[in-house]
Amino acid sequence: MTVHPQGNHPPLVSDDELAAYFDGQLDESTARAVAGRLSQADHETLQHWSDQRSQMRALADSIDAEPLPTHLLATTHQLNDAYRQVRRWRQWGGMAAGVFLAFGVGWFGRGVGQEPTAIQAAVPPHLQQPNAFVMQASIAHATYVPEVRHPVEVVAAQRQHLAQWLTKRLARDIKAPDFSTEGFELMGGRLLPGDDGARAQFMFERPDGLRVTLYLGAVKADSAGATLAGSAFAFRSEGGTASFYWVEEGFGYALTGPLPRNELLKLSELAYAQR
Repeated sequence: MTVHPQGNHPPLVSDDELAAYFDGQLDESTARAVAGRLSQADHETLQHWSDQRSQMRALADSIDAEPLPTHLLATTHQLNDAYRQVRRWRQWGGMAAGVFLAFGVGWFGRGVGQEPTAIQAAVPPHLQQPNAFVMQASIAHATYVPEVRHPVEVVAAQRQHLAQWLTKRLARDIKAPDFSTEGFELMGGRLLPGDDGARAQFMFERPDGLRVTLYLGAVKADSAGATLAGSAFAFRSEGGTASFYWVEEGFGYALTGPLPRNELLKLSELAYAQR
């Protein structure tokens, strides 16, 4: 311990000096000089900081050891799958366009005037281009469906406000369909960003806790053409979660959930009829 002559006390260690000393940012000679000026209070502060650092490191280690939450893992898988599919279709490009021209026009000519349930994809399922709109719908579904405290922004009790709010933001008359005949009740909805403007998501839940979502918003013409032409339904299934999606007058809809195809189709028909 350094003893100083009476009346010649060393200057107090400033907060900046103490923090730099603790973080090891001082050169050797300066650190020794600061150490010689430390008061009892300074030593207590350093010990407190050291304890905090140890606790934070222990907490970080425990978090690192935890498995990634299931819904975040599912979202990550969907993003990776989307990127892989886009790369594959860039490679297939010309051939896919040729296949569509050969088969698509005829199929859609036959479908004119029919209800969307009678019009299926114009291109064979293994040759359909993954559409950015339905990919975003799937990702939004995987992100918000597992939420317990905040699955929606506006709850079903404020249904009228929700419809007015989304109508204003999407510049189109927006209302949530009624799925009660199929056992689903509206939980509420939220506003989301999209490539071509704002998007909306409605969430519905069955008594057993299973949830489905309806994602909607303006979309530009699909680069592959007819997989989203007119009001034709297209189907996409991946990782146990499926979507029926369609576009009508430049406005897209995607109904997504972990349901068998026929059950999801019933809900899609209801959504289409109530649009």
